[in-house]
Amino acid sequence: MKSDIQIAQEAKMLHIKEVAEKLDIKEDDLELYGKYKAKLSDELMERVKDEPDGKLILVTAINPTPAGEGKTTTSVGLGQAFGKLGKKAVIALREPSLGPCFGIKGGAAGGGYAQVVPMEDLNLHFTGDFHAITSANNLLAALLDNHIQQGNELGIDPRQIVWKRCMDMNDRVLRNIVVGLGSKMDGMVREDHFVITVASEIMAILCLADDMHDLKKRLGRIIVAYNFEGKPVTADDLHATGAMAALLKDALKPNLIQTLEHTPAIVHGGPFANIAHGCNSVRATKTALKLADYVITEAGFGADLGAEKFFDIKCRMAGLHPDAVVLVATIRALKYNGGVAKADLGTENLEALKNGIVNLEKHIENLQKYGVPVVVTLNSFVTDTKAETDFVEKFCKDRGCEFALSEVWEKGGEGGIALANKVLETLEQKESHFKPLYENGLSLEEKIEKIAKEIYGADGVTYAPAAKKELKRIAEMGMSDFPVCMAKTQYSLSDDQTKLGRPTGFTVNVREVYVSAGAGFVVAVTGAIMTMPGLSKSPAAYGIDVNDDGIITGLF
Repeated sequence: MKSDIQIAQEAKMLHIKEVAEKLDIKEDDLELYGKYKAKLSDELMERVKDEPDGKLILVTAINPTPAGEGKTTTSVGLGQAFGKLGKKAVIALREPSLGPCFGIKGGAAGGGYAQVVPMEDLNLHFTGDFHAITSANNLLAALLDNHIQQGNELGIDPRQIVWKRCMDMNDRVLRNIVVGLGSKMDGMVREDHFVITVASEIMAILCLADDMHDLKKRLGRIIVAYNFEGKPVTADDLHATGAMAALLKDALKPNLIQTLEHTPAIVHGGPFANIAHGCNSVRATKTALKLADYVITEAGFGADLGAEKFFDIKCRMAGLHPDAVVLVATIRALKYNGGVAKADLGTENLEALKNGIVNLEKHIENLQKYGVPVVVTLNSFVTDTKAETDFVEKFCKDRGCEFALSEVWEKGGEGGIALANKVLETLEQKESHFKPLYENGLSLEEKIEKIAKEIYGADGVTYAPAAKKELKRIAEMGMSDFPVCMAKTQYSLSDDQTKLGRPTGFTVNVREVYVSAGAGFVVAVTGAIMTMPGLSKSPAAYGIDVNDDGIITGLF
C-alpha cells in the first residue's frame, strides 16, 4: 500500500494556468508561485463579485478519534466526484499548520487518491501566508514593548498586556516566559506568552476580512493591553496598523492549487477549530462561490466545534447561506466511541457500534438545529461489514438524513460519485433554511450557555473568577453583541477529552475569557485546552527527511 506522499509525488500535475481555465480564470488573473501554485489577483475578485453564487456545501465530521474520520479526504474526493460528473466545482480548504505537521496529527492535504497537490509545498511553507501572519503578530508585540521602553506615553499597565507573541510550531516551553531580562536597555522585565500562529487573532482577522480596507479596520481594533485606568490600548494607538497590513498584503490573496484529478482547490487561511474559529477565509469562500456552481468547504474537527463556528461566526459575519452539510463518520470511529480498543476496531461488533453511534446521533441533531439539509457519509474501510454499514444507513434515514458510502481514499473521484449524486439530489429536493443558533442580542453568558447546553449537551456552565471578571469588562466595553468562539477539546462533546460517545451529566468549565476585538468575537477557553500545543514523546518530525535529490519523505 502506497503512502499518501508517494501517491502525491507520483501525480501528474497540470500547470496551474490550465487548472485556472476550468474556472474561467485567465493567466493575467494569477500571481504565479512556480508551476503549480498561484494567488488570485484582487482584480479577479473585483471583476466576479457581482456574479451569482454557486451552492455552498459544508463538510464536517463526528468527534475525531485515533481511528480517523477522513474529513479533508472526503472534501477533496467529493470535489473530484463532481468533476467526474461534469459539474463546475471547486474545493475551498484551510492551509495546514506546521505544528501538527511535525507533531502528531500529520499533514492536511487529504489522503489516498483524494488529495490536493503539491502536497509537500502545501504542508510546509506553501506561499508564505503563515509566515506573514506570524511576522505581523510579532511586529505588533515588538512595537508594544518598544512603546513601553520609550517612555510609555499611553500609560500601558505591564501587568495588563494581553497581546501574545506567536510561532507556527508546537513548543510548550514558550507558553509562559519572562522577557526583558538583562540591562535597562533590554526592556522591562515582564511575563509574556506565545500562542501557535493558527491561534493568533491576526489569523482570524485575515480569514474574516473582506478586503484590504476591512483588514486594516480590524487590525486597528486589536486590543493589545489596558492602561493604568483600565481602558483598552489598541494597535491603532501604537501606530502599528499600516506596517502590519503591508506585511499581510499578499497573504490576503487566496491560493489556487489542484487535486490529484485536477479539480481546482482554493486553499487559504487556517485558524484551528479547537482554539480558534476553524474555517478557511471569507475571501476564498466568497470568490469560490462566484467562480463555480458547487463549492465544497470544510470546518475543522467535529461538528461541535468547526461546524458550529462556521455557522455562528463565519456565516453570520460574511452573510453566507450554506445549502447542505455532509457529515463524515467511519464504522471504526463509531466503534471506538462505543468502547472498543483501537487494536480491535477491524472486527465486526454491532453492539459497540450501537453504543458509539450516539456520537453521530448528537451531531445530526446539532446540525439540524441550523435548518440545513444533512447528508451522512461513511468513509469506507475494508474491515467494514455489510451488517455494520446497513445499521448506520438505517439509523441515519430514521433521523431524516440522507446517506451515502464514500470510497474516495481508495478510488478517488470515482469512489465519491454515490455521495456526489446524493448531495446533488439533496440540493434539488430540500431547501436550506439556515439560521444561526443564537441571536446577537443575547448576553455573552447566554451565548456560552446555549452552545454548552444545546450543542455539547452540558447541564450548565461554571466560570473561573477571572473569566467572570473579564466577561463583565467586555460587556462594559460594549462588545456583548459579539459571537462566541469556544476553545474546547476536539475529542469529546464535553470539555473532558476522556468522555466519549454522547456524555451527559457534565458542566462546561470556562477558565479564561478574552475579546478578539479585531476579529469581532469573544473567546471562551474551557477545560485544559492549550493555545500553544506541545510535541509528543515521538513526534512526526522524527520520520520526516529529504534525500540528496530534494525529495521529501515522511510527510504521511
